[in-house]
Amino acid sequence: MKRIAITILATFVLPTVSFAGETMREGYWELVSTMEMPGMPMKMPPTRTKHCYSKEDVKDQKKSITTDKNCTVTDLKQSGNKITWKMKCTGQNAGVFSGETIYRGDAYDSTMKMETEGQTMNMKVKAKRLGNCP
Repeated sequence: MKRIAITILATFVLPTVSFAGETMREGYWELVSTMEMPGMPMKMPPTRTKHCYSKEDVKDQKKSITTDKNCTVTDLKQSGNKITWKMKCTGQNAGVFSGETIYRGDAYDSTMKMETEGQTMNMKVKAKRLGNCP
């Protein structure tokens, strides 16, 4: 189960937060992710990741939600500093995903609900821009 969560985190979270060029600047970002799985006997510890986003990464909203070719974004809406999206994936990471990101300058909070392999997982991401890419 933990392997599934880590695979989903690597496949979807980093790309998910890189959309919306008008609400996110390129640069070096730190992301702290927490995942909750109903019925899981113990809470998974937060995952801390740092990532450098280029201008290209933050430019195309729909393409940068995921890098998985088996996933299709079915709904993407932006209203001010808030972005919502839905996505359906087939293949190894088959499932239905939905999320919301709210930007506040050089920071954002994001939530994502994943329904995959008969499990529901909820993920929260808090991110902040640390500066320019090293």
